[in-house]
Amino acid sequence: MVLSLEIMPADDPAPDPPIPAAVVARYGYLRTLGEFSNSQVTATVRCGTPLVVRTPRGTEVASLLIGLETANEGGQRLDRAGLQEYIKASGGASFPITWNGRVLRVATRQDLARQRSLEEVKPQHLNLARTLAKEHGLAVKILEVEPLLGLERVTFYFTSAQRVDFRSLVRALAQQLHTRVELRQVGPRDAARLTADYDRCGLSCCCQQFLKVLAPVSLRAARLQQAPTDPAQSSGRCGRLRCCLRYEQAAYEALRGSLSAARPRTPGRARRGEVVHLGGLTATETQRGHDAGCSVIAAGS
Repeated sequence: MVLSLEIMPADDPAPDPPIPAAVVARYGYLRTLGEFSNSQVTATVRCGTPLVVRTPRGTEVASLLIGLETANEGGQRLDRAGLQEYIKASGGASFPITWNGRVLRVATRQDLARQRSLEEVKPQHLNLARTLAKEHGLAVKILEVEPLLGLERVTFYFTSAQRVDFRSLVRALAQQLHTRVELRQVGPRDAARLTADYDRCGLSCCCQQFLKVLAPVSLRAARLQQAPTDPAQSSGRCGRLRCCLRYEQAAYEALRGSLSAARPRTPGRARRGEVVHLGGLTATETQRGHDAGCSVIAAGS
């Protein structure tokens, strides 16, 4: 018996994964988006991976969202034109995004341990800021403190019913913390984004998950959607009308317009009574008759 051994050719080494020229990541307590020039993160790095980035504020930890001009896990592509379109549809000039950042590296265990150690001293910094604010006679409510990984600055977020001259407080805090201190006044909606957790729907507050532009919601929107106008029932954690009332406002307005257009009757057909309510999603109208009784019928019938 003759045995022949054939030497199989070695497989070609797998090509190096592509490196996108830029990535989009989320950073900061206010969950700001940023585009960062990139030479460190390959296309195989998953969404949510912590990065160390350089932002206009300093060196900090960010969470990777997607690489520009590269495929994500779903096989879709996002180029700069698509990003611009998304920003335009999500708030335009009011959309919070920065453009001149840079990826320094994928965050290491040492980076994450350092960030955790900075977070552990936050209660002491908050107590210090609140004590000094009281000593300086400032009517402010210190909500949160945000340290950066690079220690370039420490940002304190506060609310106040009026404009406050807090320069003396900034100097006092800088002397105690031995770093640059920034005090940033925020409104009720951003305050909820910083401190709230869950809303009455049982889910995390939208402002903490995906909402970037916190536009005001009018009472007209609540009435149009037949939502309770009682603040205790229709307000979010910020004390304002819930942002989710904006999600379906355009649909309700379109339905309302179509129902209003359907109200004229066929010539010669008498109206049974006065229309007192238009049901948008059900495409019905409630009529009050001459005998004070109400009936619900299909709109336009």
